[in-house]
Amino acid sequence: MAIQCSFLPEVLCNFPAIDETLIRLARKNIDDGFRAIVRSYGNIIDTVVQPLQWFLNHLEWLFTNTPWFIVILVMMGVVYAASRNLKIVAGTAISMILIGVCGLWGDTMVTLAMVTVCTLIAIVIGLPIGILMARSDRLQSIINPTLDVMQTMPSFVYLIPVVVIFGIGKVPGLIAVVIYAVPPMIRLTNLGIRLVDKEVLEAADAFGSSHRQKLFNVQIPLALPTIMAGINQTIMMSLAMVVVASMVGVGGLGKNTLQAINNQFFTVGFLNGFALVAIAIIFDRTSQAYGRRLQKHSEVIHG
Repeated sequence: MAIQCSFLPEVLCNFPAIDETLIRLARKNIDDGFRAIVRSYGNIIDTVVQPLQWFLNHLEWLFTNTPWFIVILVMMGVVYAASRNLKIVAGTAISMILIGVCGLWGDTMVTLAMVTVCTLIAIVIGLPIGILMARSDRLQSIINPTLDVMQTMPSFVYLIPVVVIFGIGKVPGLIAVVIYAVPPMIRLTNLGIRLVDKEVLEAADAFGSSHRQKLFNVQIPLALPTIMAGINQTIMMSLAMVVVASMVGVGGLGKNTLQAINNQFFTVGFLNGFALVAIAIIFDRTSQAYGRRLQKHSEVIHG
């Protein structure tokens, strides 16, 4: 290669790049601009995120201070109500008991609180955006490229602007997890509503239904199985991001897993990984079973 370059102009051997001094100056100006914005609007930012901090802290306190057997009973009740499957209920009970026996109960409750809050926020944000996308092709063409970028960008990259703007702590980690987990909710809500049979919508129009009535009485009920798939993916991605978010102050199983990686503690990493996998399987099986129930119910009514 060196021999070949000796016969060619330098511009053809070394890729032309922007001058390093100019790049350093641009980076300095951008970084200084971000810091100036954070200093100027720091109080406003803190006020905006304070409800998230309050909600997360209270839910975490509730999960960690409730007696373990009550938590297990409530989880079993929720799982049964959603899945109507005793095998999944039994698996939930066994998994949670094993987590407690391994001494990971407190950290698991912290992680559950984080995933619960992130999932709720992702649903609140993703559902309306997905509905708006389903009603407007132009809006879909605008939002889809943004979702493509969000889903292809490495998860670590989300932490950079979040930490610069919000600092280190639970709320920055929560925001990073929500940003990472919300695209499936938006996409599958949009897809589910668009897949509703046009003949059903025409029948609703024939009966004089308004846009609001069609949305809440026809489109969303028929799209629920697909929307539930979006919620399922949001939960899975929240759990996957918890370990990465532990780098900015999120506690729980993710923090333990990160410490195990840094210190090469195989057993600690394996046990915390097992707890994360167990929670993921519980959520996954329950939400999938609920989605199948919704699908069967829809087929019975509209089949």
